[in-house]
Amino acid sequence: MDFGPARTVKDDPMSLITLETLGMSVGVPLFTNLDLAIHKGDRIGLVAHNGGGKSTLLRVLAERSEPTAGRCRYGRNLRVTLMQQDPEPASLKLPVRDVLLQALPAESREWEGWRVDVALGAMDVPAEMHDRPLGTLSGGWQRMVLLVRAWLTEPDVLLMDEPTNHLDLQWIGQLQRWIAALPQDVALLVASHDRAFLDAVTRRTLFLRREASAEFAAPYAAARASLAELDEATARRHETELRQATRLRQQAAKLHNIGVNSGSDLLKVKTKQLQDRAERIEAAARPAYREGSAGQIRLADGSTHARTLLTLDSVKVAAPGGRRLFATGKLRIQPGDRVVLLGANGSGKSRLLGLVTEAIQGHSQPGVTVSATVVAGICDQTLSHLRPEETLHDAIRSRFAIGDQRIRTLLATAGFPVEREGHSIGQLSGGQRARLAMLILQLQEPNFYLLDEPTNHLDIEGQEMLEEELRQREGACLLVSHDRRFVENVGTRFWLIERGLLLETDDPRAFFAAAMAEG
Repeated sequence: MDFGPARTVKDDPMSLITLETLGMSVGVPLFTNLDLAIHKGDRIGLVAHNGGGKSTLLRVLAERSEPTAGRCRYGRNLRVTLMQQDPEPASLKLPVRDVLLQALPAESREWEGWRVDVALGAMDVPAEMHDRPLGTLSGGWQRMVLLVRAWLTEPDVLLMDEPTNHLDLQWIGQLQRWIAALPQDVALLVASHDRAFLDAVTRRTLFLRREASAEFAAPYAAARASLAELDEATARRHETELRQATRLRQQAAKLHNIGVNSGSDLLKVKTKQLQDRAERIEAAARPAYREGSAGQIRLADGSTHARTLLTLDSVKVAAPGGRRLFATGKLRIQPGDRVVLLGANGSGKSRLLGLVTEAIQGHSQPGVTVSATVVAGICDQTLSHLRPEETLHDAIRSRFAIGDQRIRTLLATAGFPVEREGHSIGQLSGGQRARLAMLILQLQEPNFYLLDEPTNHLDIEGQEMLEEELRQREGACLLVSHDRRFVENVGTRFWLIERGLLLETDDPRAFFAAAMAEG
């Protein structure tokens, strides 16, 4: 299925923003020769690996950074607003209402402040939060405040950088409905690693690459299929062109020998022409695209002969204050099971993971039975087992009895070159910390994975690597995730917390639809 390019950029008088051979380098090139036209009503998804330049491109479009090559052309009196991933540090101490007032022109804040109250009500921000410092709110509420602030600027072009970070399914559903209700002429460019979200809210997709970025007039999933076809066709064409150049060089070599022996000037000219033609073909041949990966994610199986790794028998799960959340019947996890816990926020998913973790670590929990053969690989959503002050090298050496050279090789494979192994974990980005956590999981060789939001901070490439690794493993898995594509691609069984009980269900999609329709 080939959707072809979405639009041509040259001589397009209808575009709001036109990028012409745009390039950006930060030490190394992030992207080059990027052409793009953004029109009224566009809904564009921006996709790249971690560190691939998505946030940088958004800052350039918002005129907060200067490109190193090419240019951006803007329509007259155009309002471009960037909704960043995280609040600016200075705004964290301000009350929510003051943060939003800053989005209004200074000269009109006094009589236009009512717009802030209307916007807060429209986004269902509780009244008790209006005067609280922004930094005291949860990550999800901070994200919704940033969305309100962006909308108060009344943009013609809205740029969104990872808007679903920190949002649960209910909020993601609310965000999707908000985007669907945008005025028809507002253009949207959204950078995201959430594949289901991109499919729901976009109609065009730009795959940002160091060279030869590719754009398609389709949402993410369909565009990704077209991109694979394009890359395969490019690879085949490259091989054909190189074979043609090789044949020309072979012909040139034969003519050269004949020309030398015969003394023919005409053959020497023909030889030079063939050599020049081969050089032109080789210079123009476009190689197959190779992604500048952020590093490999690999897992490893630990062995077990146990038929059952975990049994839950009438386990009562309670909130920290003792309030009962739900109870289980008798449920078992066997080798090869990949069980996904489903339930609303606050229903007790992480509490159950905590009880199982305690039982695995030797602290008896009523109703929880763990096989003696279990070797657990545990990763919570905050990556709390990583110590910020520790260096990358020490994070491996302190946990595993392996040599320095092997540690360097493992870190390099995971995307950390030798010169960075002495950096502290606290200096890493969220995506880099997630990849380090996956490397530690690999070295533990678990036969039972406990994963709480494992795709947080992973780019799409990393998510797909983790999916493939989990599918190939023989060990079991108990996981919690708001990532709809990840759950559908990995899960083999689904446990749903509903009406105070933990029940097995066949399909997660009904739960997703119901959760996102709330509010």
